[in-house]
Amino acid sequence: MHIHDLIAATPLDRASGAPLFRQLYARLKDAILQGGLGPGARLPATRELALQLGVARQTVLAAYEQLTAEGYLRGGVGQGTFVDTALPAARSAALPSGAAPAAPRPLPARGQAMASSMARVRHHAGPLRTFRTSMPGLDLFPFETWRKLEAHHWRRRELPLGYDSAAGHAPLRELLCAYLNASRGVRCTPEQIVITSGSQQGLYLLAQLLLAPGEGVWLESPGYQGAAAPFEVAGARICPVPVDAEGMDVAYAARRYPDAAMVFATPSHQLPLGVTMSLARRLDLLRWAESRRAWIVEDDYDSEYRYTGPPLASLQSLDRSGCVIYVGTLSKVLFPGLRLGYVVAPPSLAEPLRQAKAVVDRHSPIVPQAVLADFIRQGHFARHIRRTRDAYAERRAAMLEALGQRLGGMLRAGPTDTGLDACVHLTGPLGEAQAVARALDAGVDLRPLSYFAHPQAGPECAVPPGLLLGFSAFTPVQIRAGVARLEQALLR
Repeated sequence: MHIHDLIAATPLDRASGAPLFRQLYARLKDAILQGGLGPGARLPATRELALQLGVARQTVLAAYEQLTAEGYLRGGVGQGTFVDTALPAARSAALPSGAAPAAPRPLPARGQAMASSMARVRHHAGPLRTFRTSMPGLDLFPFETWRKLEAHHWRRRELPLGYDSAAGHAPLRELLCAYLNASRGVRCTPEQIVITSGSQQGLYLLAQLLLAPGEGVWLESPGYQGAAAPFEVAGARICPVPVDAEGMDVAYAARRYPDAAMVFATPSHQLPLGVTMSLARRLDLLRWAESRRAWIVEDDYDSEYRYTGPPLASLQSLDRSGCVIYVGTLSKVLFPGLRLGYVVAPPSLAEPLRQAKAVVDRHSPIVPQAVLADFIRQGHFARHIRRTRDAYAERRAAMLEALGQRLGGMLRAGPTDTGLDACVHLTGPLGEAQAVARALDAGVDLRPLSYFAHPQAGPECAVPPGLLLGFSAFTPVQIRAGVARLEQALLR
C-alpha cells in the first residue's frame, strides 16, 4: 500500500481526544505490522506528509521519532526515512488470501485450572443490598482515623519505601503475634507470621508449597468455595467431607481418605452452616494428622465475632506436633479492600513460606501494613472490634427477631452465635431454587446453601435446603425492611 493511500483511507480525527501524532504513529505502526508498508518502504519527507495531512511538521516528526525509537523505522538527515529492512515481512501479508491465522497454543492443564477454578465462586457486585453475606459493617469503620494515620506517615516520610522482608512489615507481625496470642490462644513468634495479600493468597502459597499433584485434601462440603480453587490449581485430589452439628466429620474422612496430605478446616465457625467443631473432633483431627504427618490448614476467618461468650481458642492452640497452619484475614474485621491477611506457620515451615511469598509478589504493600500497625498500637483496632461486636450482636438479634415474627413458619435459624451471617433452613413448602429466585427478584441479596456444596461431593455431603443471610453490614432498620421484602417475596 502506498503511504498516500494509507492516509486517505484512515484520515486523522481532529475531534478525537488522542493527540494527532499518536494517531499518525498508530496508523503507520499498524500498516507496518499488517504488511501494508513492507521492509525497506520509503516514507514521505516530514514536510511533505505534514502538508498533505494539514498538520504541523512537528506532529509528523514526533510520530517518526517514536517509530524510530521502537525499531520500526530507520534513516537520517539527508538519507530519507524507511521501514527498517531488518523487520521480518508481516505475517498477515504472507498468508494466502482468505486463510485464517493459526489458533493460539492451548493452555496446559495447570493454566486451565487457574482460569476455571474460581469460575463457580460468586463475587459481590453492584450496590450493597440486604442481605449480602460475609460483609463487615463499613458504616462502623473509623475511616477518618485511618486517613489521619496514613497522612501522618506520608508527612514524616519514615515509611520503608524500598523493598522489605517477604514476611511483611516487622512491627505489624509483632503486634499481630501479641493479638493472636491474647485473643485466639495462638502460640507463635513474630518470625512465624507471613503477611499475605488476603487469606486467599495464603491458601494459594500453601497449596503450591506443600502439595504434590494427586495428593488428597480434606475439604468441608458444604464449605467455602474459594478455598477449593488453590488446591485444585495445585493438582490436588479433592476429598469432600460432610459437616454435621459437631463440624467436619473426622471419622468419615479418616475412613474414606486415609492417605490425604492436608486438611482444610474452619473449626471456630463453619461456612455456611455456622457450627463449631466439637472438642472431641478437634482432638481426633490432631491425632490423625500427627499419625499421618499431614498438614491442617485452620481458616479462622471471622472468629472475633462471638455473641454468646468470649471467642473460642483456636485449633492451633491445641497443636503439639507442629501440624496446624493458622490462616487469618483482616477483611472481615476491617474492610475487604485492604487485602491483608496472614499465615502463622509452624517453625519448620516459616522460612520456606517466606521464600514462596517472595516468588509470588516479593511482599505485600508496605504502606497499608504500616498504617495497620499504628492502628493496632494506638488501640483503635481493639476499640473497633469491641464496637463492631456490640453492633453486630444488635443486628443479629434484629434479624432473628424479624425472621421469627414474619417467617417463622417457613425458615428455621441454625447456629448464629458466631460470625457475620445467619444460616436459615427452609421448613415450608417452597423449594430452595424457587425461594432464591423470588428473593433476588425482590432485590434481596442472599446465597443458597446448595451454592456451598463442592461439585465432587457425593450424597453423604447432601446440603439441606436453606439460605445464608448476612446481617453485619446493615442497621436494624435496614434488616427489618429487608425481612419484610423477603416475606413478601416468599409468601406471594
